[in-house]
Amino acid sequence: MDTSRIGRRIAYWRDRRRLTQPEFGRLMGQTKRWVQDLEGGKRQQDPRLSVLVRAAEVLRIPLEQLLTDRPPEPPAGSAPPSDVLGVVDALYKSLDSADPPPLAALQRRLVYCCEAFQACHYATLGRELPALVVGATKAVHRAPVDRQSEAQAVLSRVYQLVTSYLHKYGEATAIQAALAADRALAAAEASGDPVHIGAASRRVAKTLACQQHPETAVEFATSTARRLAGDLAAQGPLGLSTLGMLYLSAAVAASSKDRTTARVRTATGFLDEAEDIADRQGADLNEDWTMFGPTNVGLHRVDMLIRFEDGWSALEAADDLNENAVHRMTRERQAGHHVAMARASLLTRQKDDAAKELLAADELAPEEVEARPDAVNLVKDVVDRMPNPGAQLRALAQRCGLPA
Repeated sequence: MDTSRIGRRIAYWRDRRRLTQPEFGRLMGQTKRWVQDLEGGKRQQDPRLSVLVRAAEVLRIPLEQLLTDRPPEPPAGSAPPSDVLGVVDALYKSLDSADPPPLAALQRRLVYCCEAFQACHYATLGRELPALVVGATKAVHRAPVDRQSEAQAVLSRVYQLVTSYLHKYGEATAIQAALAADRALAAAEASGDPVHIGAASRRVAKTLACQQHPETAVEFATSTARRLAGDLAAQGPLGLSTLGMLYLSAAVAASSKDRTTARVRTATGFLDEAEDIADRQGADLNEDWTMFGPTNVGLHRVDMLIRFEDGWSALEAADDLNENAVHRMTRERQAGHHVAMARASLLTRQKDDAAKELLAADELAPEEVEARPDAVNLVKDVVDRMPNPGAQLRALAQRCGLPA
Protein backbone atom coordinates (compact mmCIF):
# COMPACT_ATOMS: atom_id res chain seq x y z
CA MET A 1 0.00 0.00 0.00
CA ASP A 2 1.40 3.41 -1.04
CA THR A 3 1.12 5.38 2.20
CA SER A 4 2.17 8.66 0.57
CA ARG A 5 -0.83 8.50 -1.76
CA ILE A 6 -3.15 7.78 1.16
CA GLY A 7 -1.63 10.71 3.02
CA ARG A 8 -2.20 13.02 0.05
CA ARG A 9 -5.81 11.86 -0.21
CA ILE A 10 -6.37 12.54 3.51
CA ALA A 11 -4.84 16.00 3.09
CA TYR A 12 -7.09 16.65 0.07
CA TRP A 13 -10.29 15.69 1.87
CA ARG A 14 -9.24 17.43 5.08
CA ASP A 15 -8.87 20.63 3.07
CA ARG A 16 -12.23 20.05 1.35
CA ARG A 17 -13.84 19.74 4.79
CA ARG A 18 -12.07 22.95 5.86
CA LEU A 19 -10.30 21.26 8.77
CA THR A 20 -6.87 22.42 9.92
CA GLN A 21 -4.27 19.80 10.81
CA PRO A 22 -4.70 20.45 14.56
CA GLU A 23 -8.51 20.19 14.23
CA PHE A 24 -8.29 16.94 12.26
CA GLY A 25 -5.80 15.63 14.81
CA ARG A 26 -8.17 16.37 17.70
CA LEU A 27 -11.00 14.55 15.93
CA MET A 28 -8.67 11.60 15.39
CA GLY A 29 -7.41 11.74 19.00
CA GLN A 30 -3.92 12.60 17.80
CA THR A 31 -1.49 15.53 17.54
CA LYS A 32 -0.77 17.95 14.71
CA ARG A 33 2.63 16.28 14.21
CA TRP A 34 0.90 12.90 13.84
CA VAL A 35 -1.31 14.37 11.09
CA GLN A 36 1.71 15.91 9.34
CA ASP A 37 3.48 12.56 9.36
CA LEU A 38 0.37 10.70 8.19
CA GLU A 39 -0.23 13.11 5.30
CA GLY A 40 3.45 12.93 4.40
CA GLY A 41 3.39 9.11 4.27
CA LYS A 42 5.76 8.80 7.23
CA ARG A 43 3.54 7.32 9.91
CA GLN A 44 4.04 3.69 9.03
CA GLN A 45 4.55 1.49 6.01
CA ASP A 46 1.04 0.07 6.18
CA PRO A 47 -1.54 2.22 8.05
CA ARG A 48 -3.90 0.19 10.16
CA LEU A 49 -7.34 -0.26 8.67
CA SER A 50 -8.88 1.09 11.88
CA VAL A 51 -7.01 4.40 11.34
CA LEU A 52 -8.33 4.70 7.78
CA VAL A 53 -11.88 3.81 8.83
CA ARG A 54 -11.80 6.50 11.52
CA ALA A 55 -10.30 9.04 9.07
CA ALA A 56 -13.08 8.30 6.58
CA GLU A 57 -15.68 8.83 9.31
CA VAL A 58 -14.14 12.15 10.37
CA LEU A 59 -13.89 13.34 6.75
CA ARG A 60 -17.41 12.06 5.97
CA ILE A 61 -16.38 10.11 2.90
CA PRO A 62 -16.57 6.42 1.89
CA LEU A 63 -13.45 4.46 2.85
CA GLU A 64 -12.70 3.72 -0.82
CA GLN A 65 -12.05 7.43 -1.41
CA LEU A 66 -8.88 7.03 0.67
CA LEU A 67 -7.80 3.89 -1.17
CA THR A 68 -8.04 5.00 -4.79
CA ASP A 69 -7.19 8.03 -6.94
CA ARG A 70 -10.23 7.46 -9.12
CA PRO A 71 -12.24 10.70 -9.04
CA PRO A 72 -15.56 10.39 -7.27
CA GLU A 73 -18.63 10.19 -9.46
CA PRO A 74 -20.74 13.36 -9.52
CA PRO A 75 -23.19 13.06 -6.65
CA ALA A 76 -26.76 12.18 -7.44
CA GLY A 77 -28.90 15.27 -7.57
CA SER A 78 -25.95 17.56 -8.41
CA ALA A 79 -27.61 18.57 -11.68
CA PRO A 80 -30.78 20.59 -11.11
CA PRO A 81 -34.11 19.27 -12.40
CA SER A 82 -35.07 20.40 -15.90
CA ASP A 83 -37.77 22.77 -14.65
CA VAL A 84 -35.12 24.74 -12.73
CA LEU A 85 -33.44 25.50 -16.04
CA GLY A 86 -36.63 27.22 -17.18
CA VAL A 87 -36.36 29.59 -14.23
CA VAL A 88 -32.70 30.24 -15.06
CA ASP A 89 -33.60 30.97 -18.69
CA ALA A 90 -36.23 33.49 -17.56
CA LEU A 91 -33.49 35.57 -15.92
CA TYR A 92 -31.97 36.23 -19.35
CA LYS A 93 -35.11 36.35 -21.49
CA SER A 94 -35.75 39.34 -23.76
CA LEU A 95 -39.09 41.06 -23.23
CA ASP A 96 -41.65 40.93 -26.00
CA SER A 97 -44.25 43.59 -26.79
CA ALA A 98 -47.17 41.88 -25.04
CA ASP A 99 -48.72 43.76 -22.13
CA PRO A 100 -47.84 42.54 -18.64
CA PRO A 101 -50.50 41.23 -16.28
CA PRO A 102 -51.96 43.84 -13.89
CA LEU A 103 -49.95 44.34 -10.72
CA ALA A 104 -52.80 42.89 -8.64
CA ALA A 105 -52.68 39.68 -10.69
CA LEU A 106 -48.90 39.47 -10.31
CA GLN A 107 -49.23 39.93 -6.55
CA ARG A 108 -51.75 37.08 -6.37
CA ARG A 109 -49.42 34.76 -8.29
CA LEU A 110 -46.56 35.84 -6.06
CA VAL A 111 -48.53 34.92 -2.93
CA TYR A 112 -49.35 31.53 -4.48
CA CYS A 113 -45.67 30.91 -5.25
CA CYS A 114 -44.54 31.96 -1.76
CA GLU A 115 -47.03 29.50 -0.29
CA ALA A 116 -45.71 26.80 -2.63
CA PHE A 117 -42.14 27.49 -1.48
CA GLN A 118 -43.07 27.18 2.18
CA ALA A 119 -44.88 23.92 1.40
CA CYS A 120 -41.78 22.59 -0.45
CA HIS A 121 -43.66 22.33 -3.74
CA TYR A 122 -40.61 23.21 -5.80
CA ALA A 123 -41.90 21.64 -9.02
CA THR A 124 -44.78 24.10 -8.86
CA LEU A 125 -42.29 26.95 -8.62
CA GLY A 126 -40.44 25.58 -11.62
CA ARG A 127 -43.65 25.95 -13.63
CA GLU A 128 -44.79 29.29 -12.22
CA LEU A 129 -41.67 31.39 -11.73
CA PRO A 130 -40.59 31.92 -15.37
CA ALA A 131 -43.83 33.70 -16.27
CA LEU A 132 -43.76 35.60 -12.98
CA VAL A 133 -40.21 36.86 -13.60
CA VAL A 134 -41.07 38.03 -17.10
CA GLY A 135 -44.39 39.56 -16.06
CA ALA A 136 -42.95 41.46 -13.09
CA THR A 137 -40.06 42.77 -15.21
CA LYS A 138 -42.48 44.01 -17.86
CA ALA A 139 -44.65 45.60 -15.20
CA VAL A 140 -41.73 47.76 -14.03
CA HIS A 141 -41.02 48.84 -17.61
CA ARG A 142 -44.67 49.75 -18.27
CA ALA A 143 -45.78 51.10 -14.89
CA PRO A 144 -46.62 54.82 -14.70
CA VAL A 145 -44.49 57.00 -12.45
CA ASP A 146 -47.01 56.95 -9.62
CA ARG A 147 -46.93 53.13 -9.51
CA GLN A 148 -43.20 52.57 -10.03
CA SER A 149 -42.53 52.00 -6.33
CA GLU A 150 -45.24 49.34 -6.13
CA ALA A 151 -44.03 47.62 -9.30
CA GLN A 152 -40.41 47.63 -8.11
CA ALA A 153 -41.50 46.11 -4.79
CA VAL A 154 -43.26 43.26 -6.58
CA LEU A 155 -40.25 42.68 -8.84
CA SER A 156 -37.92 42.63 -5.83
CA ARG A 157 -40.07 40.07 -4.03
CA VAL A 158 -40.18 37.88 -7.17
CA TYR A 159 -36.37 37.94 -7.44
CA GLN A 160 -36.05 37.23 -3.71
CA LEU A 161 -38.16 34.11 -4.18
CA VAL A 162 -36.13 33.10 -7.25
CA THR A 163 -32.94 33.48 -5.19
CA SER A 164 -34.23 31.25 -2.38
CA TYR A 165 -35.49 28.70 -4.91
CA LEU A 166 -32.18 28.54 -6.81
CA HIS A 167 -30.20 28.22 -3.57
CA LYS A 168 -32.01 24.93 -3.00
CA TYR A 169 -29.96 23.41 -5.84
CA GLY A 170 -26.53 24.30 -4.53
CA GLU A 171 -23.48 25.03 -6.64
CA ALA A 172 -25.20 24.20 -9.93
CA THR A 173 -27.31 27.37 -9.70
CA ALA A 174 -25.18 29.50 -7.36
CA ILE A 175 -24.20 32.03 -10.03
CA GLN A 176 -27.79 32.54 -11.13
CA ALA A 177 -28.91 32.84 -7.50
CA ALA A 178 -26.36 35.62 -7.01
CA LEU A 179 -27.66 37.40 -10.11
CA ALA A 180 -31.24 37.17 -8.87
CA ALA A 181 -30.20 38.47 -5.42
CA ASP A 182 -28.48 41.49 -6.94
CA ARG A 183 -31.56 42.26 -9.04
CA ALA A 184 -33.78 41.85 -5.99
CA LEU A 185 -31.74 44.42 -4.07
CA ALA A 186 -31.67 46.87 -6.99
CA ALA A 187 -35.47 46.68 -7.31
CA ALA A 188 -35.89 47.01 -3.54
CA GLU A 189 -33.74 50.14 -3.45
CA ALA A 190 -35.79 51.56 -6.32
CA SER A 191 -38.98 50.87 -4.37
CA GLY A 192 -37.67 52.78 -1.35
CA ASP A 193 -39.33 50.28 1.00
CA PRO A 194 -37.07 49.40 3.98
CA VAL A 195 -38.74 46.00 4.41
CA HIS A 196 -37.95 45.00 0.84
CA ILE A 197 -34.45 46.43 1.10
CA GLY A 198 -33.80 44.43 4.28
CA ALA A 199 -35.34 41.24 2.86
CA ALA A 200 -33.35 41.50 -0.38
CA SER A 201 -30.17 42.26 1.57
CA ARG A 202 -30.33 38.98 3.46
CA ARG A 203 -30.53 37.15 0.11
CA VAL A 204 -27.40 38.99 -0.98
CA ALA A 205 -25.74 38.03 2.32
CA LYS A 206 -26.55 34.38 1.72
CA THR A 207 -25.10 34.45 -1.79
CA LEU A 208 -21.91 36.00 -0.43
CA ALA A 209 -21.62 33.22 2.16
CA CYS A 210 -22.26 30.58 -0.52
CA GLN A 211 -19.48 32.15 -2.61
CA GLN A 212 -17.05 31.64 0.30
CA HIS A 213 -17.08 35.27 1.45
CA PRO A 214 -18.56 34.86 4.95
CA GLU A 215 -16.87 37.91 6.46
CA THR A 216 -18.28 40.11 3.70
CA ALA A 217 -21.69 38.50 4.18
CA VAL A 218 -21.62 39.23 7.92
CA GLU A 219 -20.61 42.84 7.36
CA PHE A 220 -23.26 43.33 4.68
CA ALA A 221 -26.08 41.86 6.79
CA THR A 222 -25.15 43.67 10.00
CA SER A 223 -24.48 47.04 8.37
CA THR A 224 -27.86 46.82 6.63
CA ALA A 225 -29.51 45.92 9.93
CA ARG A 226 -27.94 48.92 11.65
CA ARG A 227 -28.83 51.27 8.80
CA LEU A 228 -32.47 50.17 8.62
CA ALA A 229 -33.11 49.42 12.31
CA GLY A 230 -35.12 52.54 13.05
CA ASP A 231 -37.25 52.39 9.89
CA LEU A 232 -37.91 48.68 10.36
CA ALA A 233 -38.81 48.93 14.05
CA ALA A 234 -41.33 51.66 13.17
CA GLN A 235 -43.21 49.15 10.97
CA GLY A 236 -44.11 46.83 13.81
CA PRO A 237 -43.98 43.02 13.44
CA LEU A 238 -43.34 43.23 9.67
CA GLY A 239 -40.25 45.36 10.17
CA LEU A 240 -39.08 43.48 13.27
CA SER A 241 -39.26 40.18 11.38
CA THR A 242 -37.14 41.64 8.61
CA LEU A 243 -34.61 43.00 11.11
CA GLY A 244 -34.44 39.73 13.01
CA MET A 245 -33.87 37.73 9.83
CA LEU A 246 -30.91 39.96 8.94
CA TYR A 247 -29.24 38.96 12.21
CA LEU A 248 -30.06 35.30 11.59
CA SER A 249 -28.42 35.64 8.17
CA ALA A 250 -25.34 37.11 9.86
CA ALA A 251 -25.24 34.16 12.28
CA VAL A 252 -25.41 31.66 9.40
CA ALA A 253 -22.61 33.45 7.54
CA ALA A 254 -20.47 33.68 10.69
CA SER A 255 -20.73 29.91 11.14
CA SER A 256 -19.65 29.19 7.56
CA LYS A 257 -15.96 28.79 8.44
CA ASP A 258 -13.96 26.54 10.74
CA ARG A 259 -14.98 26.55 14.38
CA THR A 260 -12.98 28.83 16.64
CA THR A 261 -13.91 30.29 20.01
CA ALA A 262 -14.13 33.76 18.47
CA ARG A 263 -16.37 32.63 15.61
CA VAL A 264 -18.71 30.76 17.94
CA ARG A 265 -18.93 33.84 20.16
CA THR A 266 -19.64 36.08 17.14
CA ALA A 267 -22.33 33.83 15.67
CA THR A 268 -23.93 33.39 19.09
CA GLY A 269 -24.00 37.15 19.52
CA PHE A 270 -25.98 37.56 16.31
CA LEU A 271 -28.43 34.88 17.44
CA ASP A 272 -28.84 36.71 20.75
CA GLU A 273 -29.59 39.93 18.83
CA ALA A 274 -32.24 38.08 16.84
CA GLU A 275 -33.65 36.56 20.03
CA ASP A 276 -34.05 40.01 21.57
CA ILE A 277 -35.95 41.16 18.47
CA ALA A 278 -38.11 38.03 18.58
CA ASP A 279 -38.96 38.79 22.20
CA ARG A 280 -40.00 42.31 21.20
CA GLN A 281 -42.15 40.85 18.45
CA GLY A 282 -43.68 38.44 20.94
CA ALA A 283 -44.61 35.43 18.81
CA ASP A 284 -43.77 33.30 15.76
CA LEU A 285 -45.22 35.21 12.81
CA ASN A 286 -45.11 34.63 9.07
CA GLU A 287 -44.68 38.31 8.23
CA ASP A 288 -43.30 38.64 4.69
CA TRP A 289 -42.98 34.82 4.60
CA THR A 290 -40.25 34.75 7.26
CA MET A 291 -41.78 32.60 10.04
CA PHE A 292 -39.63 34.76 12.30
CA GLY A 293 -39.96 34.48 16.05
CA PRO A 294 -38.49 32.66 19.07
CA THR A 295 -38.86 29.23 17.46
CA ASN A 296 -37.08 30.20 14.25
CA VAL A 297 -34.24 31.68 16.30
CA GLY A 298 -34.01 28.36 18.16
CA LEU A 299 -33.90 26.43 14.90
CA HIS A 300 -31.08 28.65 13.66
CA ARG A 301 -29.19 28.09 16.93
CA VAL A 302 -29.30 24.35 16.24
CA ASP A 303 -28.19 24.92 12.65
CA MET A 304 -25.29 27.12 13.76
CA LEU A 305 -23.94 24.42 16.07
CA ILE A 306 -24.20 21.83 13.31
CA ARG A 307 -22.34 24.10 10.89
CA PHE A 308 -19.59 24.25 13.51
CA GLU A 309 -19.80 20.42 13.62
CA ASP A 310 -20.75 20.41 17.31
CA GLY A 311 -23.33 17.66 17.08
CA TRP A 312 -23.83 17.05 20.78
CA SER A 313 -24.47 20.73 21.54
CA ALA A 314 -26.87 20.88 18.59
CA LEU A 315 -28.87 17.96 19.98
CA GLU A 316 -28.99 19.66 23.39
CA ALA A 317 -30.18 22.91 21.81
CA ALA A 318 -32.87 20.98 19.93
CA ASP A 319 -34.13 19.56 23.23
CA ASP A 320 -34.83 23.14 24.35
CA LEU A 321 -37.20 23.76 21.42
CA ASN A 322 -40.95 23.73 22.01
CA GLU A 323 -42.11 20.71 20.03
CA ASN A 324 -45.60 22.10 19.43
CA ALA A 325 -44.13 25.39 18.21
CA VAL A 326 -41.86 23.55 15.78
CA HIS A 327 -44.89 21.67 14.41
CA ARG A 328 -46.53 25.03 13.72
CA MET A 329 -43.63 26.10 11.51
CA THR A 330 -43.99 25.86 7.74
CA ARG A 331 -43.36 22.51 6.11
CA GLU A 332 -40.11 23.86 4.65
CA ARG A 333 -38.78 24.80 8.09
CA GLN A 334 -39.96 21.53 9.69
CA ALA A 335 -38.37 19.39 6.98
CA GLY A 336 -35.21 21.45 7.17
CA HIS A 337 -35.06 20.82 10.91
CA HIS A 338 -35.40 17.05 10.39
CA VAL A 339 -32.49 17.19 7.92
CA ALA A 340 -30.47 19.24 10.41
CA MET A 341 -31.16 16.69 13.14
CA ALA A 342 -30.01 13.93 10.78
CA ARG A 343 -26.72 15.80 10.37
CA ALA A 344 -26.37 16.22 14.13
CA SER A 345 -27.09 12.53 14.67
CA LEU A 346 -24.48 11.57 12.08
CA LEU A 347 -21.92 13.88 13.71
CA THR A 348 -22.54 12.06 17.01
CA ARG A 349 -22.37 8.63 15.28
CA GLN A 350 -26.04 7.87 15.96
CA LYS A 351 -26.67 6.42 12.51
CA ASP A 352 -30.09 4.93 13.24
CA ASP A 353 -31.36 8.28 14.49
CA ALA A 354 -29.95 9.98 11.40
CA ALA A 355 -31.87 7.56 9.19
CA LYS A 356 -35.10 8.16 11.13
CA GLU A 357 -34.77 11.93 10.77
CA LEU A 358 -34.18 11.67 7.03
CA LEU A 359 -37.20 9.44 6.60
CA ALA A 360 -39.31 11.87 8.63
CA ALA A 361 -38.14 14.77 6.45
CA ASP A 362 -38.92 12.83 3.29
CA GLU A 363 -42.38 11.86 4.49
CA LEU A 364 -43.14 15.49 5.31
CA ALA A 365 -41.61 17.09 2.20
CA PRO A 366 -40.14 14.73 -0.43
CA GLU A 367 -38.88 17.57 -2.63
CA GLU A 368 -36.83 18.96 0.26
CA VAL A 369 -34.86 15.71 0.38
CA GLU A 370 -34.93 13.95 -2.98
CA ALA A 371 -34.24 16.96 -5.23
CA ARG A 372 -31.63 18.85 -3.20
CA PRO A 373 -27.92 18.04 -3.60
CA ASP A 374 -27.05 18.69 0.07
CA ALA A 375 -29.82 16.40 1.29
CA VAL A 376 -29.02 13.71 -1.28
CA ASN A 377 -25.38 13.75 -0.19
CA LEU A 378 -26.50 13.38 3.41
CA VAL A 379 -28.63 10.37 2.48
CA LYS A 380 -25.54 8.87 0.81
CA ASP A 381 -23.42 9.54 3.91
CA VAL A 382 -25.95 7.80 6.15
CA VAL A 383 -26.33 4.80 3.82
CA ASP A 384 -22.54 4.45 3.49
CA ARG A 385 -22.15 4.30 7.27
CA MET A 386 -24.77 1.63 7.86
CA PRO A 387 -23.73 -1.97 7.20
CA ASN A 388 -27.35 -3.00 6.69
CA PRO A 389 -29.60 -0.06 5.75
CA GLY A 390 -33.25 -0.82 6.29
CA ALA A 391 -35.70 -1.19 3.44
CA GLN A 392 -37.12 2.32 3.92
CA LEU A 393 -33.70 3.96 3.82
CA ARG A 394 -32.70 1.94 0.75
CA ALA A 395 -35.92 3.01 -0.96
CA LEU A 396 -35.19 6.64 -0.12
CA ALA A 397 -31.67 6.29 -1.53
CA GLN A 398 -33.10 4.88 -4.77
CA ARG A 399 -35.55 7.79 -5.05
CA CYS A 400 -32.55 10.10 -4.65
CA GLY A 401 -30.83 8.33 -7.56
CA LEU A 402 -28.32 6.57 -5.30
CA PRO A 403 -27.29 2.91 -5.43
CA ALA A 404 -28.79 1.02 -2.51
